[in-house]
Amino acid sequence: MGETTTRRAPRRRSGRWTILGAGVRLASDLGEEDPVWARMRAWAERLPDGTVSTGLTAAAAYDLWLPPLAPDHPVEISVPLGVRVRRPQVEVSRHPLPPHSHGIGGVRIATVAETVLAAARRLGVLDLVVLVDGVLHERGCTREELEEVARGRRGGPRLRAALALADSRSESPWESLLRMLHVACEVPVEPQAELLDSTGRFVARADLLITGTRTLQEYDGAVHRDRGQYARDRRRDSRLAGAGYVRHGYVAPDVRFRAAMILREADEALGRPYDPMRLDAWYALWRGSRWEQDPRSGQSGPDAEPADGPD
Repeated sequence: MGETTTRRAPRRRSGRWTILGAGVRLASDLGEEDPVWARMRAWAERLPDGTVSTGLTAAAAYDLWLPPLAPDHPVEISVPLGVRVRRPQVEVSRHPLPPHSHGIGGVRIATVAETVLAAARRLGVLDLVVLVDGVLHERGCTREELEEVARGRRGGPRLRAALALADSRSESPWESLLRMLHVACEVPVEPQAELLDSTGRFVARADLLITGTRTLQEYDGAVHRDRGQYARDRRRDSRLAGAGYVRHGYVAPDVRFRAAMILREADEALGRPYDPMRLDAWYALWRGSRWEQDPRSGQSGPDAEPADGPD
């Protein structure tokens, strides 16, 4: 946890520089440089030796699957025990042993596994499942590496809970959220299922197939609004209908605000009565996540843990 709970947005002093903190500035025109890495480099020049970028800061640098974050989200770092950093824009964790890290472009950054563990101290379970899904899907590290780093460390229990729910077959954050809605509501689903017609010929691959049915539950992201993709989607829909499949396509507002509709359609596919009580588990996950929060509000997830220690 940081030295202070005060959080200040970056201050602009001129057209050339953005002032991130006392003595820390960032060129306003970064050209092709990644702004996340540029921000980390600017801070690295002013922070003590042994500083490691970690947590949500490192996760953003690795381009992992994260919920929306506030624009003034603090820089997250790890420093050795005894090192003091008093800056309102920085969240500090202290460790008896430094986390495993790499030196990249003048920045010392935690490994992906260490980054996920640090994020587990600040995120809810749903956020963390999405993050782990993405890491496993994109092979940022292995499940075994995440299990190893979680042993005897703060954040470990939450990371293990997320690992038990994670699935590397998810192909986007909102697909993971849609899958978790079904899992929480006790709807059995198979991600990235291969669909066959009556002759055994491949028809399509589904985001989610409700197990034991011919009903697909799929996330329709922005790519599906492209004119060429729209035409391909309609041809796919025709093949699915010809093979006897029923497809339901959902967008982000459906997952956010119309979970009852999604569950009702899943219950119909399973031939069971609609039971809104099953939504309670989903709502508990959703309310504990940053996906539910407006990133402009400055709200954060569960309180951070300051240092490693036993579970």
